[in-house]
Amino acid sequence: MLLANLTASTFLIAWAIDAAEAIAVFLHADKRGNRHATAWGAGVFLFLIPVLPIYIFRARRAQSGRRY
Repeated sequence: MLLANLTASTFLIAWAIDAAEAIAVFLHADKRGNRHATAWGAGVFLFLIPVLPIYIFRARRAQSGRRY
């Protein structure tokens, strides 16, 4: 089982990576004037795997000129 092999150091590394991704998403969204930058950052922190690809897809779509 995965949780049985989770040590404190691996947990802290995973937590630090997740936090860094959440901060990067928040700063990116805030820089571009997204009104929900805090929600995107919190969503990435809590649910990294499903929310990060959604944010990237929407950010690229908005960057190409189309609004969502």
